[in-house]
This record gives sequence, C-alpha cells and structure tokens, in this order.
Amino acid sequence: MKRILIGLSLITNISFAQSDLLNELEQTDAKPEAVSATFKGSRLVNGQTIETRHKGELEFIFAHRFGAVNDGIYELFGLDQAFVRIGLEYGLSDNLSVGFGRNSVDKTLDGYFRYKVISQKQQGMPVTITAFTNAAVRTSPRKEDATYDITLEDRMSYTTQLLIARKFTSALSLQLMPTLVHRNTVDQSREKNDQLALGFGGRLKVSRSISLNTEYYYRFDVPAANQYYNALGFGIDIETGGHVFQLVMTNTRGLTERAFLTETGGNFFDGDIHLGFNVTRSFQVKKK
Repeated sequence: MKRILIGLSLITNISFAQSDLLNELEQTDAKPEAVSATFKGSRLVNGQTIETRHKGELEFIFAHRFGAVNDGIYELFGLDQAFVRIGLEYGLSDNLSVGFGRNSVDKTLDGYFRYKVISQKQQGMPVTITAFTNAAVRTSPRKEDATYDITLEDRMSYTTQLLIARKFTSALSLQLMPTLVHRNTVDQSREKNDQLALGFGGRLKVSRSISLNTEYYYRFDVPAANQYYNALGFGIDIETGGHVFQLVMTNTRGLTERAFLTETGGNFFDGDIHLGFNVTRSFQVKKK
C-alpha cells in the first residue's frame, strides 16, 4: 500500500509539472500584440505618418493652405489666396497603400506607395517602420509659356523616406523621418539635385478626439546661395467618426514632398505663416 501511494504521488507530481511546462510554452509561443493608432491619420502636418490604410479602404484627402499671414490686410492676412491638394489613397493590403493627387502649387501631379515594414509590438518590437516613396511631375509652366525648353524629364522629382515611429503611451507618439529628395533639374548655382533631410515630429493626445501635432524638417548640406527655409508645422487634429479634421499652421504653401521639403519660401518666425487645414475621410469599399 505504501509503495502504491508513493507511485500515485510521483505520477501526480509529474502530471502537474507537465501541465506547468505546457502553459509556459503556450505563453512563449503567443505572438505579441501589435500597437495600433500611433497616429490618427496618414498626415502628421504636411508630411506623412507610418499609418497605412486597411485592405480595401479608400481615403479621400483634401488639403488647403491660405497665403502668408504677413501679407497684411490687403490680402486679408492670406485668406484671399488658396493652395490646395486633392488626393486618394487605397489599401492594397493592411500594410501596403497606394495614392495619388494633384497640388495647385506648380500644378503638380504625384503618386506614391507606402509600405509598413515592421509594426511596433507590446513587449516586442519597439518601433513601427514604414517605407514611403513617391514621384511627382510639375506641369507648370506650360511648354508654350516657358522661357526655355522644358522636357518631361526636367519636371520630375522623387522622394524616398523611412518613417520610424514609437507610441510611448496612449497619449504620446514620436516619429523620425530620414528623407532623400531628388529633382532632375535645378538651378545649380543655388541648389543641388539631391537633398538630404531629417524630419522630427510627434503627436500629443489631449482628449478623446483632439490631439496636437508638430513636425520639423532639417536640410543637410544646403548651398549658401539657397533662399529656401526648413519646413515647420503645427496642427490640431479633431477626430469626428470617419473624418479627421486638422487645423494647420506652417511656413510652407507646398503640399507635396518636393515642394515643402526643398522649396519652402517663408521664415516662420518672420511671420511667413500659412494657416490651413487637412480633411480626410475613409470609406471601406471592399470587404476584408
């Protein structure tokens, strides 16, 4: 009897040990949960965020900038002028989006891809990394209005970015944006074909539907004769269901990467401030 009891005890202990080991293995095999909603929209202020559209989701984007505030009362502090971009972005998958649009500044057409390479995970990968690349063509001036012969190749520009972001808390997200802009044709006495820049930005959520955004791009190796400035912007995001409405204050009127990264003509601290807004609306046009 004593031997039987000892045997049963050993069997019971082995059974519990196996159960504990299986539980530990199941916990180890469980995939860390991806962090979501690092930013509310695809635009931080002027530039991009790491967010991609979900598969089958179509986003309509309308961006508007007024003239500079320091234009004075004659221009109603910039409100008499308008610069707009209308665009669409579609989710080919949850990690890959494609978009295109038209900006009234230089009548520019642009198309782009955005691919989420890595997602931040809870107790795992510390950041989200999204690759962004676009091509843009200026259609102004028209060939018959140009003072010299301009080919399609002359009008082209290309941008490549790595968007690296981390959601530190439910309220705070920060993003780093190393960027390369290539323009096929520039004024070689004042500019270079390739422009390297590093962007910094972030989002601070202040209520359930409102957040404060900011971004700044620093350009490297700028020629002394260059008359352009680094782009700086501030925004207030207001989320209303499927809409994200963003009030903007920035020193650039451009709404494509080439325009605001390499051709920002105003100094924010001299009053060259453009008020404006971004509006995005998302539609699920295809079932997941």
